[in-house]
Amino acid sequence: MTRRFALMGGAGAAAALSVPALLKAAPADVSPDVIIIGAGIFGAWTARRLQEMGRRVTLVDAWAPAHARASSGGESRMTRGAYGPDEVYTRMAWESLADWKALSDTAALPLFYETGVLFFFPRIEPYVEDSLRVHARLGLPTERLDNDALRRRFPMIDFEGVEAGLFEPRFGALMARRAVQTLVATFVADGGRYVQAEIAPPTGAGEGLGHIQTATGERLSAGHYVFACGPWLPKLFPALLGSRIFPTRQEVFFFAPEAGDERFRPGRLPGWADFNGGDIYYGFPDLEGRGFKIAHDAHGPPMDPDLGDRIPSAQALADVRAFMIRRFPALAGRPLSEARVCQYENSANGDLLIDFHPEMNNVLLVGAGSGHGFKHGPAVGRYAAALLTGRLARVEPRFSLASKGETEKREVH
Repeated sequence: MTRRFALMGGAGAAAALSVPALLKAAPADVSPDVIIIGAGIFGAWTARRLQEMGRRVTLVDAWAPAHARASSGGESRMTRGAYGPDEVYTRMAWESLADWKALSDTAALPLFYETGVLFFFPRIEPYVEDSLRVHARLGLPTERLDNDALRRRFPMIDFEGVEAGLFEPRFGALMARRAVQTLVATFVADGGRYVQAEIAPPTGAGEGLGHIQTATGERLSAGHYVFACGPWLPKLFPALLGSRIFPTRQEVFFFAPEAGDERFRPGRLPGWADFNGGDIYYGFPDLEGRGFKIAHDAHGPPMDPDLGDRIPSAQALADVRAFMIRRFPALAGRPLSEARVCQYENSANGDLLIDFHPEMNNVLLVGAGSGHGFKHGPAVGRYAAALLTGRLARVEPRFSLASKGETEKREVH
């Protein structure tokens, strides 16, 4: 039976999420085992995994699940398995795909579109060969395409100067805001508690954190805490993470195809990324009539998630229009239908952060999505929940705090 959920933000600090009467949150007087701060994709999936383990969980957010300033907000995110030699991320994406499909099957509207994903390259490079080796080892049905095959199958793209492509037919687009809201509503429906409150920077050491405090002075207590609050992590832990997580401004644009032009709809145009000698552009087909999506995957200037404005820049718009002239000439002159300014929350090299606070042993830090983390949400939640409960068979060194540098040098693509 399809579940139909409506999420409406609560009013005031520590207000419970307002949901239909059939969704019953856990009683406020029941002490939680875990409090999770941040109702984005990492926090929501971690809450769900802990709930599945039988833990009492309270999920806290200052605004609302997938709110406008969250890195998990917005319309769509790509899910793909190509990561060159970084098998850990290919495994996580492939593992998460089944969870995304299962969640989508419960939702009133689709959360996942199997559009396929196409990466293309100006030359055969190690990333291509490494991706194919990893995919063959894991059994992913990935195709390698030469220039002639690319032109035949995707004639809406100009492949001048492109030598090779990787096509992943099983992957595609995740509807980001809708997915987070559905996940949180499912969590609440199954007995979880959602609280809307701004949290002050925590203090504690030795035996751990005793409580967190809201901006209005209310104390919330649990045995363990998970901070999964994206670009707000450096603000809550400035001494520890202020020099290790780098929020950057990112701009996304949507263009309206000509009426009746079927070439840019799902089923014809896949999700795509032009590696462009390392200067990557990416985008999606016209999902649900929102328009052809395009963005430049280059780290923008530093971004304060609270104070940064969300006005698109003329320079970024001109940049993607110039790229469209080159690769999508039929869309180059089409009108802009929508634009969005969000942020990445980058680690120095692009690896995720899932590790305990070095001075508060009951605090788990989860973040540094680095522009590619959304797709991994189900696997991140599973890993974080297993780490928190002592059930993890093997710790991934790349997710450790100790591995996080202070100089940006992105290596994960």
